[in-house]
Amino acid sequence: MTDRLLKIGELASLFGVTARTIRYYEELGLIEASNRTEGLHRRYPADVVIRLKRIEELKRLGLTLGQIREFFILYAEDPSGERCRLLLLQIYEDQKEEEMAKIREAQQHIAQIEEHIDAISKKKTFFSCPGEECEHCDLTPFCLDSMYNRSEE
Repeated sequence: MTDRLLKIGELASLFGVTARTIRYYEELGLIEASNRTEGLHRRYPADVVIRLKRIEELKRLGLTLGQIREFFILYAEDPSGERCRLLLLQIYEDQKEEEMAKIREAQQHIAQIEEHIDAISKKKTFFSCPGEECEHCDLTPFCLDSMYNRSEE
């Protein structure tokens, strides 16, 4: 890759982020600036462009910056990328399981709602007796819907 050094503003505009974002990535260890110039300005080697592109891609895949940092650490240890691939697969398997748990929870909630709909559909009025427990209910004398009250009429 070229030896050209890029200014922080150039990187920021290239990726549609702020200079603060670039500095934040640097603080997290996701990218590194070369030595600063005499005016103490940050300069970034061209290979940072590739790292920023990878950050962008991994963020689009739903990874956090902490997870992305793990990928860069793994890549430094295993440039083949196999460990990164396996980690990404594990992350997606975990995300899938979390989503499946949400679906199961939603299905249970839907079943409860359907029970409520069924119970309310069977009522003569909104304030009718809530169910089959009339013969054991202490409120039977007050219930407008009780079969015991109807037989007395």
